[in-house]
Amino acid sequence: MSEDTTTAGDADTADNPPAPVDADTLRETLRAVSEAAPLVHHLTNDVTTSETANVTLHWGGLPVMADAPAEAGDMAAGADAVVINTGTASTTDIDAMIDAGERANEAGVPVVLDPVGYGATPHRVESVGRLLDAVAFDVIKGNAGEIRGLAGETAAVKGVESVGDSDGVGDAARALAAETGAVVVVSGPTDVISDGSAVYEVSGGHERLGTFVGSGCMLASTLGTMAGVVDGTSGGPQSTAGAALVGCVAYGVAGERAAATDPAGPASYRTAFMDAVAAVAEDSPEVDVESRVTRQ
Repeated sequence: MSEDTTTAGDADTADNPPAPVDADTLRETLRAVSEAAPLVHHLTNDVTTSETANVTLHWGGLPVMADAPAEAGDMAAGADAVVINTGTASTTDIDAMIDAGERANEAGVPVVLDPVGYGATPHRVESVGRLLDAVAFDVIKGNAGEIRGLAGETAAVKGVESVGDSDGVGDAARALAAETGAVVVVSGPTDVISDGSAVYEVSGGHERLGTFVGSGCMLASTLGTMAGVVDGTSGGPQSTAGAALVGCVAYGVAGERAAATDPAGPASYRTAFMDAVAAVAEDSPEVDVESRVTRQ
């Protein structure tokens, strides 16, 4: 989760079923990623290519950044997941992203959209609109401003950052998920996830995740990596919503572990976070998932 439901009491009733993840799901998903090494194809921004590639690798996935129009679609068709990030996308880049997304759809490969800076300029609005018209996304991950804007609400975005509050963003996430069929993830101090019906909140992480550029992009790569083992044949999550919840929980745990080492500054924290991701992936730690995931 960037700096950037409930299972207690009556949560087992039909009106308030438990979240589709628990500690076993987290461990099994991390184990499935390690065993399957999903190929995660990125068409991403120029600023955080290294960060997104490395976080995918540290979770146990195999990153590839084949964004050339001549091969983007071919690579997507053979991948286990595709992550599309519009942070620095030109019109030509969007063309390649559409080709990759369409080929992934045809092959049954899950696709994640990170609509970076949506609402900041007409080009970004038009570009993301073209993608949504052409590609069926399995996951849409954005900050509160981006998700509000995509849901048709008034949103405050400055550059690529959300500058408004996140109160009520669960309603926007649910509306956008219902409209698109995607699982929507709103990153923030508390992550919000909706499949169009239920809305979940994931607590955890650390404020220092907001002290370096790329933490939000890295979360999208994390979600893509987890989505790459959704079929459950390797013991992974049984749904895209489950994969998204696991991804947010695991990301938050890594953020906390990195902060616990008390790095001297932002650059040191970023390195500590990468180390923590690798450690969490390897350890498959015991985590009280139920206390972190609540249903609104």
